[in-house]
Amino acid sequence: MPQDVKNAIGLLIGNIKRIISVDTRKLEYNIASKVAGGHVILADSHGVGKTSLARALAGSIRWHSEDLFTENVKLERFSRIQCTVDLLPQDILGYNRFTGVGQEIVFNKGPIFAHFVLCDEINLLTPKTQGSFLQVMEEQSVTIEGKVYHLPDPFFIIATMNLKGVHLFPLPAPQLDRFMIRLSLGYPPAADEEAIVSRHARADAWSDFAPVVDSLDLIKWKKMVDEVKMHEDVTAYIVACVRRTRSHADIESAASPRAGVRISRLVRALALCRGLDYVPLDYVKETFVSAMAHRIVTRDPSIPPEAVLQDILDSVPVDPARRRRDEAAPPLSSSALPVP
Repeated sequence: MPQDVKNAIGLLIGNIKRIISVDTRKLEYNIASKVAGGHVILADSHGVGKTSLARALAGSIRWHSEDLFTENVKLERFSRIQCTVDLLPQDILGYNRFTGVGQEIVFNKGPIFAHFVLCDEINLLTPKTQGSFLQVMEEQSVTIEGKVYHLPDPFFIIATMNLKGVHLFPLPAPQLDRFMIRLSLGYPPAADEEAIVSRHARADAWSDFAPVVDSLDLIKWKKMVDEVKMHEDVTAYIVACVRRTRSHADIESAASPRAGVRISRLVRALALCRGLDYVPLDYVKETFVSAMAHRIVTRDPSIPPEAVLQDILDSVPVDPARRRRDEAAPPLSSSALPVP
């Protein structure tokens, strides 16, 4: 039942907030993305708790022995990839090597073989190494020299991205499009920062941290997302907002149909996490900017994507009848403009 999911999500949020300071709504978006089967990108400063967030999410899950193996390869609960310009695809995915007198082939797994993966500073990777994430993010599998390894649920990538600095390689649009939502944790309020310093200055800061949710629950919730109802008008509103990015004067590179699919699944998962079996239209308006900002490019770099997306939200009618009239209307020609 959705109410049972809401109660369990409340336990998960409370458990994580015991150890780190994070905005409850942003934490909820992270969890909803995980439940939906998506991945999250954090555009943030150093030292604001990104690693602790991923570690706390993984540590809040009660794992079973069968969770920790796939096709005779041991999986980690949590792994961290510190990205640098000299990393190669095999440093992330793994590689085969010959060993022993009999020259047997042994597979050395990469850090991607984990249920929760933190990819820190992903835009320090060269384009070739960035591309090693494409298959695993889309198909949840890794191919090494023709052999396919499937990564079982739950599987979740949190990637961080520097916004300024040297040796940065922008992520290509197809890769950005595979992230469900882009967030920024930001700096905590003064009172929360004092609590962080008090707690994490101690060596035993994590000593009383324990799991509160079973891994089988995460798998069950992911399946339940499909059961959350979405009215056709809500679907039409998502499509209308996405399509508006393709005609907006300030947008150079617009959103693909995949964007609508990702938003649809995100709001379904968010509704489930909040104990609902249907999607209110307000959930689309609530998440649209965060779910779309990394998917578009503005013509003028000084105009933030968030401002353009908010303009789209303000201009696309919620009323279906009015929206259909606007879409059917021919574009306004210069001769039809009023003479000043």
